[in-house]
Amino acid sequence: MTALASLLACPRCDKTPLELSDDAWHCKACKVDFPLIEGMPWLFAEPMATLGEWRGRLQFSLQQLSHEIAGLDKELQNDDLRDLSRRRVTRYKKAVESHKRTLQKLLRPVEVQLLQGNFETYLALRTRLPSDQGLNTYYPNIHRDWAWGDEENQASLQQVRAVLHDHAELGNILVLGAGAGRLAYDIHTVLDCTLTVAMDFNPLLMLVARSVTSGETLKLYEFPIAPLSYEDDAILRKLQAPHHVGENFHLVFGDALRPPFPDGTFDTIVTPWLIDIIGEDLSILAARINNLLKDGGRWVNFGSLAFANPERARRYSPEEVKAIVAEGGFSDPYVSQATIPYMDSPASRHGRRERVFTFSTYKEREVRKPERHKALPDWIVTGKDPVPLSPSFRQQAMTTQIYSFIMSLIDGRRSIKDMAIVLEKQKLMTRDEAEPAIRSFLTRMYDDSRKQSAF
Repeated sequence: MTALASLLACPRCDKTPLELSDDAWHCKACKVDFPLIEGMPWLFAEPMATLGEWRGRLQFSLQQLSHEIAGLDKELQNDDLRDLSRRRVTRYKKAVESHKRTLQKLLRPVEVQLLQGNFETYLALRTRLPSDQGLNTYYPNIHRDWAWGDEENQASLQQVRAVLHDHAELGNILVLGAGAGRLAYDIHTVLDCTLTVAMDFNPLLMLVARSVTSGETLKLYEFPIAPLSYEDDAILRKLQAPHHVGENFHLVFGDALRPPFPDGTFDTIVTPWLIDIIGEDLSILAARINNLLKDGGRWVNFGSLAFANPERARRYSPEEVKAIVAEGGFSDPYVSQATIPYMDSPASRHGRRERVFTFSTYKEREVRKPERHKALPDWIVTGKDPVPLSPSFRQQAMTTQIYSFIMSLIDGRRSIKDMAIVLEKQKLMTRDEAEPAIRSFLTRMYDDSRKQSAF
C-alpha cells in the first residue's frame, strides 16, 4: 500500500496525500473516508452515495434472478413440456439458483444484504451511475478474460504491443476502465513496467479481478446467448489466472471522469474499449488523460470506435480521433488497426470479429485542466434549488400522467376499446387516437413482463 499511497488523490478536492487506516483512506481536507472493499480503495467523489447506489443495483439484479427462478418454476408446472425440454429447464433452474448463491457470496464485501427491497421496488428505482451499468452489463467479459482460453486475450495484448517500441519501458501504468482485469494483468506480467493500477467502477468485475489475480480459482456459470448444444445453456466455468500477479499490481475503484490521482502521476495510461462509450466528449477526456501523465508520458488506446453520442457531430471517425488527440497536447498518434475475435465464447453460436483501432501517442505539452466532472446538476444533488420546468420535463410529466391513468384503468374487466372511451371522456385524446396509443403501451408492458434476466 505504500507505493499506492503516493499515487492517490482525493476524488473530491484533488488534495494529497490520503491517509490509510485499517478500513479506509481518509482525506483531511474534505474530512471524508473512502472505504476499502476487500482491500481495494473505493475512491468515488461521493463514496457512500455511490456505494449505496451500487448496493441498490446489485440487489436489484439478485431480485431479478429470484424473479427468473420463479418463472422457471412456473414453466416446469406445464404438463405439456417435452421430457427433453423439462430436463433442460430443470438443469438450467438449478444453475441459476447456484449462480445466485455464488454471486451473493462474491458480493458480500459490498454488503448488498443491507438492502431488502422487493423486485418491483428496484425495478422502479433503478439508480444512477451510468444508467446502463449493472451486475450483468459486462458479465460475459469475466469468462472471456479468465475462462475461454487465450485467443482473444493474446490478440488484444498483441495490438497494444503493435503500437509500442520494442523493449518499451512503460513505468507506472494506469489502466482506465480495466473491467475484469485481464488486459491490465497481461500488460503487467508480460511488458516492462514498474507498477500497474487497474481502475474500474463495477464491483463484480473488480472483485473477480482481485480474486483471480491473487491466485484464487473461482467457479461461475456462463449463460451463452445462443448455446451450441443442449447442455451449453449453463456452463460452470473455472476462472483462473495463468499465475499469481505478485507485487506492484493494484486494483482501485473509481470513476474515469473523476480519476483519484494527482496530476503528472503516470508514465503510461491505457484506455481499453473506453473512449467511445464514456459519457464525456473525447476532447475533454483527452485533456484529463494529458493532466494525469508525466511530461513525455504515453497514452495507449485500444478498442473499436463505436461512438453512440446523441449528437451526430460527436460520433467521431478515426481521422477525427487522431486530430482531437493531437489537439489535446499529444503527438500525432501512431495507429495500428487489425481484425480480432471479440466475445467469441466456445459454447455460443454468437461471437464476432471486431476491427480495433489502437494508437500510441506522447504528451508533448500541458493543456488546461478540465473542470471537475459533475454527473448530475446541483438541483438534483443538493435538493435545494428549484427543479427546472424544461420542455422535455413538461412532456415527460404529461406522458407519465397519461400512462399512470391508463394503468389505473386496468381492472380485469375493461377492454382496450373500453379504456379508449374513458380517455376520450376525460378529453385526453380522441377515441381513434387513444386506441392505438393504449395498444402500443400495453404491448410494451406485455413484452417487458415476458423478458427474463440475460447474462
